[in-house]
Amino acid sequence: MEVINALGRRKSAIARIYVNPGKGAIVINNRPMEQYFPMDTLQYIVKQPLELTGTTANYDIKVNLDGGGSKGQAEALRLAIARALCKIDKEAHRPVLKTNGLLTRDPREVERKKPGRPGARKRFQFSKR
Repeated sequence: MEVINALGRRKSAIARIYVNPGKGAIVINNRPMEQYFPMDTLQYIVKQPLELTGTTANYDIKVNLDGGGSKGQAEALRLAIARALCKIDKEAHRPVLKTNGLLTRDPREVERKKPGRPGARKRFQFSKR
């Protein structure tokens, strides 16, 4: 099997991954995943597609993560891993990932701030007099 690459996005985070057969090591920006994402919840988000398909110890994943915050980066990485697993074996992995909603890109973005207002939707307090 050659190197499989995939792309995942969430908010303003972009994850580019390269998947090789291996022992299950995930390296993010030249650091181990446990060091890059110290919170257990973010590690769980990243490992979700691998655990659902039962391929946790089958592939080594090298990741370039850019932009966004930690949660957005973790979810972008989850989408990229799910897409890569579909490229590897579409018939076996796609139905499981699809039913759990891991192949859908979350389209929600931050709404821009409007002129003359304190935020995107918020208004200044109304004063009758």
